[in-house]
Amino acid sequence: MTDSYGPGEFEGVPTDGAADLAGVPDAFQRLWTPHRLVYIQHGQQPDEHACPFCRAPQLSDEQSLIVARGEHAYVLLNLYPYNSGHLLVCPYRHIATYDEATPEEVAEIGELTQVAMRTVKQVSRCDGFNIGMNQGRIAGAGIAEHLHQHIVPRWALDANFFPIIAGTKALPRLLGEVREEIAEAWPR
Repeated sequence: MTDSYGPGEFEGVPTDGAADLAGVPDAFQRLWTPHRLVYIQHGQQPDEHACPFCRAPQLSDEQSLIVARGEHAYVLLNLYPYNSGHLLVCPYRHIATYDEATPEEVAEIGELTQVAMRTVKQVSRCDGFNIGMNQGRIAGAGIAEHLHQHIVPRWALDANFFPIIAGTKALPRLLGEVREEIAEAWPR
């Protein structure tokens, strides 16, 4: 069975033109993400003097979404996460690539990554992780000038059509709630 509507008619509702369609319900749900407008309008790369990974440790943990601090590196939530609990491990020192890191920074980034995985697994009961570093702008680094490692928790049923069809990721929890839960569970 097919629906056929005459001119000036939508699902049996008379219309005078396209403007009338704005209030007509359709099959789509809307996911409003106004917080991403700054990211979209201003691009991913910050001004060279406004590195968010250099600024974050100067703020409170709540303001900067930091969940743990080490001697050479720290862990914070990604402001634009792929999934709830998407963490970043960053050295305090402003370096662009992994080969510039000292042995102490490399060791602590690795240790913080392991603790982050254990903590997120305990808190969120995730089934796996994507871990990686994009080195340089051409490789897809969102902030190319400051080294950071992504830790993205994954669940068996976390995939849906949003990222593929709509270029949108639905996140079920607020960043502040996730930061607090992970920070509280982080081993001291």
